[in-house]
Formats: sequence, structure tokens, C-alpha cells
Amino acid sequence: MFHSGRLFFTGILINLQFFTSIPINKQFHLDKKQLKYALQTFPVLGLIQGGMYAGFLYVLQSFTPFSDLMSALLLWLFLIILSGGIHLDGWIDASDAYFSYKDPEKRLEIMKDPRVGAFGVLSVVVFLFVRFIIIYEIAQLADTATYLLVVFIPFFGKSLLGIYLQGLPLARNEGMAHFFRQGKTKYILTVYIFYILFFGSLLVWLRFELIIPYIIFTAVFMIMSFFIAGFIKRNFTGISGDTLGASSEGMELLLWLTLWLLLSYAMV
Repeated sequence: MFHSGRLFFTGILINLQFFTSIPINKQFHLDKKQLKYALQTFPVLGLIQGGMYAGFLYVLQSFTPFSDLMSALLLWLFLIILSGGIHLDGWIDASDAYFSYKDPEKRLEIMKDPRVGAFGVLSVVVFLFVRFIIIYEIAQLADTATYLLVVFIPFFGKSLLGIYLQGLPLARNEGMAHFFRQGKTKYILTVYIFYILFFGSLLVWLRFELIIPYIIFTAVFMIMSFFIAGFIKRNFTGISGDTLGASSEGMELLLWLTLWLLLSYAMV
């Protein structure tokens, strides 16, 4: 039991080291067993990130004289800095490849090219601009319920990574996706369902009126997961580190948008 707990905690540290800019100055022995726990703790990584996003926004709005616009800008920058831009890089590369309108094999070659094309630049500019506007709108409407729901945006975004690593084919037998795929087990989906039910129940216990927004979050996550998966298989034959990163960023943007719609038209 203690050994499993230690591996679980190490899995979280591995994810923080790989997917955030938080300095984790420790070298890990990344065998299949340890990678299994890394995959199982992707949603926990998302909760940690979400807690930091929500806490940062709360501090800005409650203990500083900053306007909503400045608070939104600082949170927007914080999202980029905390992630180290790792998934934004995937968004850029996947955009360059997709908008080349080449066949899937050629798109995979384009994603491996370290150079950034015009479509990648335009795509990330639009993505970041849209996310900033949504965050600004949310900052104007934020209350306690908002902070709680913000926690679950990266929770679902990181859960998508594990689900795709479990269920989608690999586009190539190398790279980040191939590396983490070694931790694949048949229990991951069960673990993720437990996370969704457990943390959702905890959220509802804290604020019962959030049961409908949480169900909506979950529904958006499930429905869009299928659409994004189909898009990846059609255009890239399977997952790679870039398509996983782009998918996670895309899912989180959809959930930011969902939260804004809830605050604007439902949670009044």
C-alpha cells in the first residue's frame, strides 16, 4: 500500500516535471510501472493546475487593486508561463500540418519540422487572443462558483491526454506519445471515471448548485472527445505528442468558453 502510494505521488511529480515549468529537480526511473502511475495521475495534474489558476485569479481580484482587464491579462500570462508553452507548441505544429492540406503522412513530416510556418503563427495568435477575451469576460463575472469551476478546466484537459493514449492509435513509433504510451493499462479509464465521479461529488458537496454546470462540463468533455478523436484519426492517422498537446489546449479552450456561456446566460 505504501509502495503504491509512493508510486502515485512520484507519478504526479513526473507529470509536473514534464508538463509544467515548476522546477522538479529530481531524476526519475521511468519504467513501464512508473509510467502507468504517471498516466493515472494526469487528471490530478490538471486539478493542481486548475487550483493554481483559480487561486491566482482569486488573489488578483480579492487582494490587489488591479482591474478586471489587468487580472485577466495576468492570468492569461500565468497559464502560458505555468505550462511552459509545451502544449501551445503542439497547437502550432499541428496547425501548420493540418493547414498544409497534404496527406496524413506528409502532415506527420511537417510536424517534425522545427521551423514554424505562417499557419502555425496565425493559429496560435487567434487561439491566444480568443482565450484572453474569454478570460477577461469571466473575470468580470467571477464569483466563488467561478473559481471552483475553473479548477476543472485543466482537469478535463489533462484527462483527455490519458484517454487518447489509452484508446487511439499512435501516428509513429517515437516521440512523447510513444514514450508515455508504455504506461497504458486496461484500468486507466476506470480510474478516470472514478476521478470524475469523486471530484464531481466533492464539488457538489461544496456547492450543490454547481451540479448542473459540472454535468455540462462533463458532457462537453465527452462529446467533444469523440469529435476531436475522429479529427485526429482522419487527418493524422493517430496521436503524436503534437496532436495530444493541441487536443488538450483545444479542450480547455472549449471549457473556458463553456464557463463563460454559463456565467453569461445560465448562472444568474
